[in-house]
Amino acid sequence: MGIIADSLDQADAAHFTRPIPKSAQKQMQFLVKQTKGTKAAADLLGITQRTVERYLAGKLKQPRPHLADRLAGEVRKRWQPRVRDRAKKQAVTTGGIIIDTRARFGFAAAPGTTDDPRQRSITQGLPPAYAARLFDAHTAGATEQQLQGIVAEGLQEVYFKDRGRRAHGLLVDFTDIDYLDVDY
Repeated sequence: MGIIADSLDQADAAHFTRPIPKSAQKQMQFLVKQTKGTKAAADLLGITQRTVERYLAGKLKQPRPHLADRLAGEVRKRWQPRVRDRAKKQAVTTGGIIIDTRARFGFAAAPGTTDDPRQRSITQGLPPAYAARLFDAHTAGATEQQLQGIVAEGLQEVYFKDRGRRAHGLLVDFTDIDYLDVDY
């Protein structure tokens, strides 16, 4: 996916109360249960229904790396949805999210200001409104650029403009993300 989408998924995983199944057989059992059948699981993974049945029976134990990644990813997407929803609801209603990033920030501001882009490390809490926008966009399948735009707007308003108390005409350019971690 992308840096921001992956960070949101990792933040979700931090709220899990039980570990994700490790073996291919247990992962396949979970996926078949979630998709309500071996045919649907096979279509989702791009393998045959018979291969799914072999994993369920324990005849196949070690999937190829590509299939193992897809299987683990699909299980991770569906693991503990109510726990995820509860954590997101708290972030959207009261807590907000915390963004920890190192990226290149440039500015479009009044003449005579220092608007040259440079690397900055920023750890900043964003209010619940930005958390809601980010979660909704991620759930709707937004592109990495769209997610990046929401984060840039949030950092612009909260960090650089200090919630409207300074730098009123400032527009932030958020590029070259080295890393980005989300917590809520």
